[in-house]
Amino acid sequence: MDQEKIGKFIKKIRKDNNLTQAAFAEKYGVTYQAVSKWENGKNVPDIALLKEISKDFNVSIDDILKGEVTSLDEKDKTKSNKYKIVLVIVLVIFILILLVIIFSRNSNFEFKTISSDCDNFNVSGSIAYNDSKSSIYISNINYCGGDDNNYYKKIECTLYEVYNNTRTEISRYDYDSDKALLLEDFFKNVKLHIDNYSRICKQYSSDSLFLQIDATMDDGKVISYKVPLSFEDNCLK
Repeated sequence: MDQEKIGKFIKKIRKDNNLTQAAFAEKYGVTYQAVSKWENGKNVPDIALLKEISKDFNVSIDDILKGEVTSLDEKDKTKSNKYKIVLVIVLVIFILILLVIIFSRNSNFEFKTISSDCDNFNVSGSIAYNDSKSSIYISNINYCGGDDNNYYKKIECTLYEVYNNTRTEISRYDYDSDKALLLEDFFKNVKLHIDNYSRICKQYSSDSLFLQIDATMDDGKVISYKVPLSFEDNCLK
C-alpha cells in the first residue's frame, strides 16, 4: 500500500470538489491536521472513513488504496472481455454437445455377417453399418476347393462392389514375389478392411459384393475365381 499515492488521490478528490482541508475534515469528523497527514502520505483514513469517502465521491475503496481511478474504458473493456470469454465457453460447450449427439448417432452400429456362396472358398466377415456409412471387414478367407495345388508367384484378391450395374473396386490384397505360394498359404495373411465407406447397408443387395481372385503361374497362365458374397440377412430390412 503506497500511502503517498493514497494521499495524493484524497487531495485530488478534495480539490476536485472545491473543499478546503478544514471542510473536508469537518465532513468526516476529524481535524484538518489529520487530513493534512493523509494528503502528505504520513497516515491513511481508517476503513470506516474509507467507506464514507468511497460512497460520497463515487469511487471504490480499491481506487483509493491504489491511488487512481480505473478508467471507464478499462472497466468496459474488462466487462467486454468477460462477456467474450463467457460467449466462447458457451459456444465450445454447444459444439461439444453437438459433436456428442452426432457421434452418438453415428456410433449406433448394427452388424451383419458376410459369407461366401462358392464351393471353392470359405469366406467370413461382417458389415457394420448405421444410417450414414458402413464398414466392411473380411477377416477370414480359406481355400477349400481341394484340387488347386498350383504354386503362384502373383496373386490378386480384389473386393468389388456392384451398384446400379456398375462394378467398383473397393479393396484389394496383392502378392507378387519370386517365392511361389499355394492359394491356401496366400489367404492366411489376407485381411480386407474398408472403414467409413459411404455406401450404407440398405443400398446393398444380395449380389452387391464379390471377391475376384486372379492367380498367375510361372508360365503366365492365369487362374481366376469369382466368389460372390452374401449377407446373413438382407440389409433392406
